[in-house]
Amino acid sequence: MDTDAQPTERDRVPTPRTGRERRSRSVRMAGAAVAAVLLALPAAEAFVAEPFRISSDSMGNTLEVGDRVLVNKLAYRFGNHPRRGDVVVFDGAGSFDRGTRDGTDYVKRIVGVGGDRVRCCDARGRIEVNGQPVDETYLHPDDRPSAVPFDIEVPEGRLWVMGDRRSRSRDSRDHLGSPGGGTVPVDRVIGRADRIVWPAGRWTSLRGRHG
Repeated sequence: MDTDAQPTERDRVPTPRTGRERRSRSVRMAGAAVAAVLLALPAAEAFVAEPFRISSDSMGNTLEVGDRVLVNKLAYRFGNHPRRGDVVVFDGAGSFDRGTRDGTDYVKRIVGVGGDRVRCCDARGRIEVNGQPVDETYLHPDDRPSAVPFDIEVPEGRLWVMGDRRSRSRDSRDHLGSPGGGTVPVDRVIGRADRIVWPAGRWTSLRGRHG
């Protein structure tokens, strides 16, 4: 290698840049800025959103085994509260797991919030919330609302949750004799499942599916 060789200097542009050249430079700069934002996203998503893999069929047909859902971890911050019909991911330690396993996560649908009276079933076999029947259009077509009768007033700060495939779901009904009567503390909710993001053919929003 010739160590005495001097690096060549790029030809200077003798005239001002044309509009196309200025636009090209702007596009390159914008592309670099977008790339920088994308590189920063994984760190930001750890606080805002998190993917969750569905490992059971308790929420079928809404969610199938192998689906990945995007969980909005800020959904219930800044004064927002869980709503009936929301699909949520929560930590069942101390409620569903009775303290025997720590950090086990579940995905279920909210049927009742604090202050609600939830019962099953009315004369037509429907779940009632505060005396009003719930039209649960999200239920698995082979299922009925519940084979287990129940009548509970949900304590403030807690949730009554159930799977969409009731015959395959271990949910609030299975813990009626536990502290809290099968309900889940709101502060154990990790976030709201807003969208199926994988597989590609299943990409869809879960918002608004409240029956």
